[in-house]
Amino acid sequence: MQENKKMSLLEVTSMAVGTMIGASIFSIFGLGAKIAANDLPEAFILSGLFAIIVAYSYAILGRKIISNAGPIAFILKGIGDGVVTGALSILMWLTYVISIALFVKGFTGYLLPFIHITPNTFNTGVAEAATILFFTGLNFFGSKAVGKAELYIVIIKLAILLVFIVGGFTTLNWSQTTPSFSGAHGAGLVNASIIFFLSYMGFGLITNASENIEKPERNVPRGIFLSIFIVMLFYIAISLVTIGNLPLSDIVKAQENALAIAAKPFLGNFGFVLITVGALFSISSALNATIFGGANIAYSLAKDGELPEVFERKVWFKSTEGLYITAGLGLLLALFFDLGAIASLTSTVFTVIYIFVLISHFRLRKEYGGHAAVLIINIVVLMAIFGGLLQYQWNTSRAAFYASLATFAGALVVEYFYRRWTEREITHQQLSERQGNQNTPNNN
Repeated sequence: MQENKKMSLLEVTSMAVGTMIGASIFSIFGLGAKIAANDLPEAFILSGLFAIIVAYSYAILGRKIISNAGPIAFILKGIGDGVVTGALSILMWLTYVISIALFVKGFTGYLLPFIHITPNTFNTGVAEAATILFFTGLNFFGSKAVGKAELYIVIIKLAILLVFIVGGFTTLNWSQTTPSFSGAHGAGLVNASIIFFLSYMGFGLITNASENIEKPERNVPRGIFLSIFIVMLFYIAISLVTIGNLPLSDIVKAQENALAIAAKPFLGNFGFVLITVGALFSISSALNATIFGGANIAYSLAKDGELPEVFERKVWFKSTEGLYITAGLGLLLALFFDLGAIASLTSTVFTVIYIFVLISHFRLRKEYGGHAAVLIINIVVLMAIFGGLLQYQWNTSRAAFYASLATFAGALVVEYFYRRWTEREITHQQLSERQGNQNTPNNN
């Protein structure tokens, strides 16, 4: 791919920001307020720090291991080929398929009432199919088209949210934003920060598009930290405006459209409409970036022998089986399944992948850089987050808890038998040869 066809730092940062300030900021605000109460801004700060812990390893490894397989390439390099690596690659791809389905359902959920169409089974199905076809078609034109579209979508979305933030600060009741660090509130703060940790996961898409980024050895780490910093500022400001303009009981009651309700005190019905439009732009940008990232994962992992060969029968963006299958499965999930319990699996899967990335970084630190003490602390923190997620699932949804365990076990079983059936495996030599043309020894 020619350099001028690759994404710039601004475009790839927009893609990550578009994913992070996506559906979650509009859909789980009520849940976060219920758990953290008026400690909501502090929960976003803490979850942002959790994201930086992971970003430390992503940035160091991502500037040298240039692969659209992203974290799976890091794990493969760090712990080698095996059933665990293969299972993680399958789980990684499935999280994107599930996310696509969630974003499609979220987008149509906002769209149909907004255009005064009754959201029955038929209308919803047609809208979901049309939505995913549109964004799949956009991704067909390649990474540069995705980057440019994402840039424009994010600019509009952030402009709308800035209106919300600036207007909200004019009527903000600061007494409602005072944090409460008592024992009970402290537990809620930690639980909410673990949940909102998911809202920062989009920065990983930068490594899943590193082959399509200009000067990745420089722009990958810059894009990762820049996107997290921008998103953290927006999250803190949005949470302050929301809890400062609405009683906590109203935020919890509003659930998915809490931000639209919060805009009414200072912007009236215009604010409600404006934030609804912002939600549509947010979800569309997240969907756009996730289809691109998910398809890239399908392709990259297939090249490394981690997914069935049907994903390999292409040159990227010329024959697009991986793109079609990823988007198609996402649509099927959106049309035929209730994703409430399944969506909660995304958090635990990503956290497990993050833990293995950090372990891999620890093993590779002498070759790629990184402080051993920092990495050990980071691994311990991520394992505590994983334990907290499982405990939260156990306390709130036993079905999700057991489904998480079954998902991990199922991925291991599938990968084990798939390897025995195909007798395919990856060697370190194959990986280094693939990366050798993309990295130099002086990419420090």
